[in-house]
Amino acid sequence: MRPENQSSVSEFLLLGLPIQPGQQGVFFTLFLGMYLTTVLGNLLIILLIRLDSRLHTPMYFFLSHLAFSDISVSSVTVPKMLRNMQTQQQSISYVGCITQLYFFILFGSLDNFLLAVMAYDRYVAICHPLHYTTIMRKGLCTLLVASSWTVACFHALFHALVLVRLSFCADNTIIHFFCDLTVLLKLSCSDISLNTLVIFTEGGMLYILPLAIVLGSYIRIGTIILRVPSTKRLFKAFSTCGSHLFVVSLYYGTTAGVYFLSSSWDSKDIAASVMYAVITPMLNPFIYSLRNRDMKQALELCVHRVKFFK
Repeated sequence: MRPENQSSVSEFLLLGLPIQPGQQGVFFTLFLGMYLTTVLGNLLIILLIRLDSRLHTPMYFFLSHLAFSDISVSSVTVPKMLRNMQTQQQSISYVGCITQLYFFILFGSLDNFLLAVMAYDRYVAICHPLHYTTIMRKGLCTLLVASSWTVACFHALFHALVLVRLSFCADNTIIHFFCDLTVLLKLSCSDISLNTLVIFTEGGMLYILPLAIVLGSYIRIGTIILRVPSTKRLFKAFSTCGSHLFVVSLYYGTTAGVYFLSSSWDSKDIAASVMYAVITPMLNPFIYSLRNRDMKQALELCVHRVKFFK
């Protein structure tokens, strides 16, 4: 039973980033620029992959879905944060908060699964190059992406349903820039032991399994390369996998810091959230795609087509 001085809330207050009032304009411009870069950069990747038939391969098929997921995960949080900065209206309805949480978990976990799928794709390309087209056939690629979407949807729905059973106290202030799961649990008046158990079991399993696939794929790649080491093979492997490893390190490192290793919510956790919710989706087009030779050639071809039609 809840104490009588507790009540359910119809809305929450998002305090946003811990910045000084005089710096609101600077941070608004900064985050608006990062958001536009995220959207335009990832949209460019999707467009190039659609237009250039040379990019109709499994790797770029997965990359197009990752680009869409990056746009989505950033769009779930950043526009609301920018609106709050501009209008100083910090409120978000209970339904809006739960909806934001659902879609953030959905696209965040989708990123997780797609990174694992892409690691497996790199493993097949390097360790079984002669059988690559046979193994990574269109049907399997479609199945891997569809499975990632399905599991991500049910994962997000499960966490949302477990959360809505909770009651919230009169204190409805969220010390964050979006409705994150760990912050909402701290505001609840109810027993959150089930929610914590779900995070560390179901959430942990869906976090560790893709990470194990990523690590296993790259350990196997490293083992194959080191059997017959050569500068050419090392360079090819690094150019193929280096960017993906960097993105994986950013994603898993910051996510683990927020959801599994943090005991109290503070500015370090908010900084980690900014990293995986805002900065990583913005960097992906640069560190994972646009530095790729095939993507550069596709971009040059697209530019020439535009000039031709002028």
